[in-house]
Amino acid sequence: MQPYVLVMEDEDALATLLQYNLEKEGYRVVVAGDGEEGLVQIDERLPDLVLLDWMLPKVSGIEVCRRIRGKAETRNLPIIMLTARGEETDRVRGLDTGADDYLTKPFSMTELIARIRAVLRRIRPGLADDRINHGDIVIDRVAHRVRRAGSEVHLGPTEFRLLDHFMQHPGRVFSREQLLDAVWGSDVYVEARTVDVHVGRLRKALNVEGTANPIRTVRSAGYSLDLGG
Repeated sequence: MQPYVLVMEDEDALATLLQYNLEKEGYRVVVAGDGEEGLVQIDERLPDLVLLDWMLPKVSGIEVCRRIRGKAETRNLPIIMLTARGEETDRVRGLDTGADDYLTKPFSMTELIARIRAVLRRIRPGLADDRINHGDIVIDRVAHRVRRAGSEVHLGPTEFRLLDHFMQHPGRVFSREQLLDAVWGSDVYVEARTVDVHVGRLRKALNVEGTANPIRTVRSAGYSLDLGG
């Protein structure tokens, strides 16, 4: 099932960035530019999680949070607050109002995706998508384990994230730059050559006897997960 995330954010550039990155991770996303519109969206269709900006026009994020928690049908709706307010008193106020988690701007998309998964895992485990199966490869995100053709595959943290990303987009070709952004984060400087090193380690780890290596090099383009050999 594709989890539905409602993004309530009035900064157009950030809202677009959030929508792009969340859709890339497999979420269905709707954006509301103010608190009033967001509450209408919730009434029309209950989302699986709300990303809620503190400083919203018309109805503030804190007030939106209060209203969500005040209605029986939305009382357990997962909420992650996004805000430029980083003081401890503000964080406490946001959490006391009913937010499940709190992220201060600026934040990395990698951290946000991890927080979303953690909240969904805790509150709506059926949507957390903790296991991914593709071909003869199985990833268990909770146990942080990988199996191929029934055999345990031992991966380092970066190779695990790399495989996780490939598994979510089988057959799609990613450039080194796209992989750097998705796996390391756009706010971290890493040389593109580093991708080659980690892909090489991932290939070696996935080289289970009797199976073809699934990581394909596409000349002048990048890498792809292809279990067709």
